[in-house]
Amino acid sequence: MPKFFVYTFGCRCNQADSAAIREGLCRNSLQEVESPLDAQLVVVNTCTVTHRTDQQVRRTVRKLHRENPGARLVVTGCYAERDPQSIAAIPGVNLVIGNSDKERLAEIVFDEGPQSCGKIIRTRLDAARDYLLPSMRRTGGKTRPFVKIQDGCDARCSYCIIPAVRGPGRSARTNDVLTEVETLIAGGYQEIVLTGVHLGTYGRKQARPGSLTELLRRILELPGLGRLRLSSIEPMRFSREIVDLAARHRSFAPHFHIPLQSGCDRILRRMRRPYTAARFFDLLRHIEMRLPSAAIGTDIIVGFPGETDEDFEETLQLVRAAPLSYLHIFPFSAREGTPAYSMTDSVPAPVIRERAGVLRELSREKNLAFRRRFVDGVLPALTLAKEEEMGESAVLTENYIHARIPGLKIPANRLVDVRIVDVRPEGTAASVVS
Repeated sequence: MPKFFVYTFGCRCNQADSAAIREGLCRNSLQEVESPLDAQLVVVNTCTVTHRTDQQVRRTVRKLHRENPGARLVVTGCYAERDPQSIAAIPGVNLVIGNSDKERLAEIVFDEGPQSCGKIIRTRLDAARDYLLPSMRRTGGKTRPFVKIQDGCDARCSYCIIPAVRGPGRSARTNDVLTEVETLIAGGYQEIVLTGVHLGTYGRKQARPGSLTELLRRILELPGLGRLRLSSIEPMRFSREIVDLAARHRSFAPHFHIPLQSGCDRILRRMRRPYTAARFFDLLRHIEMRLPSAAIGTDIIVGFPGETDEDFEETLQLVRAAPLSYLHIFPFSAREGTPAYSMTDSVPAPVIRERAGVLRELSREKNLAFRRRFVDGVLPALTLAKEEEMGESAVLTENYIHARIPGLKIPANRLVDVRIVDVRPEGTAASVVS
């Protein structure tokens, strides 16, 4: 039986896409292996959010070919969609498959045969096409399946290339989502994560328009559901009804990731982000009031063109005051084809690095303070597989605290109660409550 390996870059949407790729290949009688060195087919599912990510993709593709030159090498995903020629020119690449054709990757691989060399297959991303929800149960050994219920984006943030490489917003049919979640529950998965490119817009363009809130209500009513978690939701599409649902349902993880990008209204306008810093702050305060133990994370872009010291200070002030438990910091990376690419008032690289360092230190301080709140407290948690970010003997609490339990004997994918024993800058220790 031919063997394959999938290498994934980027976001949770990409992880969900990789699960669908695995499912398609397994249905075609291929066997997944744990190392690319053992595979006859290697698939690289790419990201293209920043220049640095593009460089990492190219290095990885070259390395995979160098270490296993006999394997067929297929590259797909957002970088393959944005710049297929650059990928196809890398020695050893057999096929480059754009995002519109990714769902039929297994079929393409078999149709093309092993002799293809740098062939590009890329059709137009079409708003009229339905988003057909593939099976997400092939998680690559990870504990938590990511169910991608929405793809594409109709927003036009001035810095973002994603609408160009993911296409217009599209939502999976509600009944398909419910069926997939029921299948995952029946398969024994204890935590399910809903994800999407612009998750808060779910259902808006369907024949019978729906909403993310309505979908959540129906999922939370499904028998046997262990825990439901949401991935990133943009603040302009974050309904406060979602917070109310989380407050009423213990199976709804109190954890929200809401991208801010800047705490300065002037920069938000240049970014084409349709909200103010004050609105964002009020939303976080509402979550804190309704769910005092909730984890709230955010994304911040540092060094957007025209960002002054005063603008950056406004971001710092908001972050210091807001009930945030962690930050993801992204130095600005100009993407050709976006309005921000043509902005001439760029911020010097040393200034960007300095600002990013300040925010990363603030993130560490806020995360440490958040975790310390729960020392000696008991929290519901999920035992993780060794393939997760934390490795072995680790759990993830409902409010997104990764903790280690030395000598943990409970298998992965079990819901347990844990006591937070010790919190340090480098990590959190816990014990299972019997």
